[in-house]
Amino acid sequence: MERFKTADWALDTNIYEVNLRQYTAEGTFNAFLKELPRLREMGVETLWFMPITPISVVKRLGTLGSYYACSSYTKTNPEYGTIADFRNLVSAAHSLGFKVIIDWVANHTGWDHEWTRSNPEFYRRNADGQFYDNHGWEDVIDLNYDVEALQQAMIKAMQFWISECGIDGFRCDMAMLVPLEFWRRARKELEAANGTLFWLAECEEISYHEVFDVSYGWKWLHKMEAFSRKETDINGLNEVLSYYKDMFLPGAMHALFTTNHDENSHSGSEYERMGDAAQIFAVFCATWEGIPLIYSGQELPNKKRLKFFDKDQIDWTGTNQFHGFFQTLLTLRKQNPAMKSGTTETVTRRLHTDANHFVFAFLRRHEASGHEVLVLLNLSDQDKPLVTVHEDSLSGVYTNVFSKNERDFTSDRHFALRPWEWQVYSK
Repeated sequence: MERFKTADWALDTNIYEVNLRQYTAEGTFNAFLKELPRLREMGVETLWFMPITPISVVKRLGTLGSYYACSSYTKTNPEYGTIADFRNLVSAAHSLGFKVIIDWVANHTGWDHEWTRSNPEFYRRNADGQFYDNHGWEDVIDLNYDVEALQQAMIKAMQFWISECGIDGFRCDMAMLVPLEFWRRARKELEAANGTLFWLAECEEISYHEVFDVSYGWKWLHKMEAFSRKETDINGLNEVLSYYKDMFLPGAMHALFTTNHDENSHSGSEYERMGDAAQIFAVFCATWEGIPLIYSGQELPNKKRLKFFDKDQIDWTGTNQFHGFFQTLLTLRKQNPAMKSGTTETVTRRLHTDANHFVFAFLRRHEASGHEVLVLLNLSDQDKPLVTVHEDSLSGVYTNVFSKNERDFTSDRHFALRPWEWQVYSK
């Protein structure tokens, strides 16, 4: 089966999830505009906006409701601003070099979506003939993809945002709940009309990579959390990485993250879930194969659970402790060809050390140019004053991207690693 082509720019991109409601006091498109230069300086490439559509009132949860219970696919939430405001935001983002994708919730709508009146046949019904949701979400109702007219209407609605606002792609919510054949049709028709788009699936089904460029790294997230709770070891981490490599289609990419809107609001911040390992795992997610995903406020860092159905602004202090941290990692990803994902041009492999039970070391290499990135992670609270990397191919001068110090690894491959310390080198 012929695969869709991933946009070239996506191979070395990163994704920043924007929780617009909680980002500023105003919670609007216009208020977020002022954040663009800072995020661009930090190295952010792709902005993912959580759903910007209006929220249903019927069976609304909390005071403001869930972003994922929409009442129209072709309007904006009036709390955020107008379509013209969003168009202006996308234009401003493009002028700074960003790509923009929006959250697309195709499986369900809110109870008072305009289609419930104009096209009730678009929805599934229970034995009593009532709208319902099959997944335990009380504020939404399921759409029925057996209906041809629904598929046409959904693709038309997606085209609206491309035509009206110039977005670059979609993050597709709970993509596995929507038939793969619909996504195949949607991508084929939308790209025939608009050129290559970017497709991120919130799912981890192998087959969905027949359509999507990127899927979620849920297994990796849960294994990082289990490691932090001492419920698994480095071998457990390796098992997930091997699964991704061996079981998924060649070139399949995963979004790697330590947090996002769901994890933060429902399970706790990455510091609650991972403790001292939170930051070093953020390094891993930014340097391993895949696409790093950063959530609103991680640069602060935000350590509180943001309310999901109510206003709960991020407590910005004016000083973002990890701005430079992310800037360094995202810049490396953009500038060193060895960091490209989804391509056979680069090879990633774990290196053997004399502390394999504690130290995760790996090398990424761009075969044609010889560019390399070496990453060493001390995944423990133990001091490692002398770690030897057993890898004869490490040769020449490498630069530590954080300290800017240079080291020649031709004959000296010994490292001192403090508890939970990371070292990242570029050649």
